[in-house]
Amino acid sequence: MSLKAFHLVFIILSILFSFVFGIWAVINYGSSDKVAELILGIISLIGSVAMTIYLFFFLKKFKHVSYL
Repeated sequence: MSLKAFHLVFIILSILFSFVFGIWAVINYGSSDKVAELILGIISLIGSVAMTIYLFFFLKKFKHVSYL
C-alpha cells in the first residue's frame, strides 16, 4: 500500500470517527445536560468539516500520483 493510499484511508476514517463522535456527543448532551459534551461535539463536527476540506485539497494536489 502506498503512502498516498494509506493517507487517504487514514483521513477518511478520521472524518468518519470524528463525525460519529460529534453526533453522539450532541445527542448525549440532550439527555445529560453536560456542557462539555456539547462543546466537544461541536468541536468534533467542525473538525470533520475541516478534514473534509483538507481531503479535497489533498486529492487535488496528488491526483497525478498513483495509488500503488
